[in-house]
Amino acid sequence: MTENPVTKLLGRRLRIAMIGGGPGSFIGGIHRIAARMDDCYELTTGIFSSRPERSAEIARDFGIAPDRIYNDVDHLLERESARDDGIDVVAIMTPNDSHYSYAMAAVNHGFNVICDKPLTNTLEEARQLHAAVVEAKVVFCLTHNYTGYPMVRQARALVESGALGEIRLVQVEYVQGGKAEPIEMDSDAPRSWKFEPARRGPSAVMGDIGTHAHNLVRYITTLEISAVAAELGAIVPGREFDDYAGAFLRLENGGRGVFWVTQAAAGMDNSLKIRVSGDKGTVEWQQEIPQQLDYRPLHEPAQRIVPNGPGVLPLSKRVSRIVKGHPEGFPEAFANIYRDAAEAIAARIAGTTPDPLAMTFPTAADGLKGVEFVAAAIESNTNGGRWIDL
Repeated sequence: MTENPVTKLLGRRLRIAMIGGGPGSFIGGIHRIAARMDDCYELTTGIFSSRPERSAEIARDFGIAPDRIYNDVDHLLERESARDDGIDVVAIMTPNDSHYSYAMAAVNHGFNVICDKPLTNTLEEARQLHAAVVEAKVVFCLTHNYTGYPMVRQARALVESGALGEIRLVQVEYVQGGKAEPIEMDSDAPRSWKFEPARRGPSAVMGDIGTHAHNLVRYITTLEISAVAAELGAIVPGREFDDYAGAFLRLENGGRGVFWVTQAAAGMDNSLKIRVSGDKGTVEWQQEIPQQLDYRPLHEPAQRIVPNGPGVLPLSKRVSRIVKGHPEGFPEAFANIYRDAAEAIAARIAGTTPDPLAMTFPTAADGLKGVEFVAAAIESNTNGGRWIDL
């Protein structure tokens, strides 16, 4: 990794406010690790609980200054926008139904945003938020963190270099087992808000992991999905929300794709896999062994590429943190997204141009595409699996 791009440009860290992600939240801890890993941010303030007294207690534990402990998000945004040393960026890691309101409020105050996926729960909200981001000209980073893995970026760089030729086929799957049993019947189940339709969004499995698989297809191939034919449903008997989705895809260049995701495969952990085939070769990547990318060029020996190993291209080398032969994982990939966003935000503040290699992180535009894909898949399923154009 190169030197800290933020302190080099601004002479200080970026001041960040975090909304959500208090103690007990898995993703909140990951966000804080990611923000600190490259020393690009300092946690300046935040709202860490829906209960003001609990949020204030957590803020004190995190070392937040007393004059930056606020009652709610609106209070925080108003006070910070009035300060000469106000925050630079708002990070949002709350349940899905509040992404739109918090992100829109932050954008309307002129703040840059880092937000968990999905962008919003509804297509109309996604369109409104994307339009607001464009108008405000702020940096908006959506944490599809799998795009931060060095070997995912190597796969994209190989596609961009032409090594795979014309993309003809994509196969992507995201298979989890956390909902293989009817855990929604347990009122004390962790993250129980994901069982509430109004909070999780119109599709449980698509909003939670389907958007990741969709984003990975677009990130690696650099192609848009032009049409989808999908089936959504429940594998677990009696379940009232979808825990499975399968789809055929058409790519904008005429290529084809196969997509399936589930959270009800008994015994599985977090098996995200993708295979991209062009007319000159194929690449394969698996999240559970993220330090290797299998590259199979046509009529040549197969290659296994690893971070900082032979054949690594600049987009991948930029985010390879440790020496060859050592594994890099989930927090590091998340931190790579945070670092890229930091470089873009610092460049916006300084009025300079960021390194182009930092500018492949997912944005509000990518989030809008994800919400559009979910809506199209639901429409296809409602209409017996017929093809829906995007």
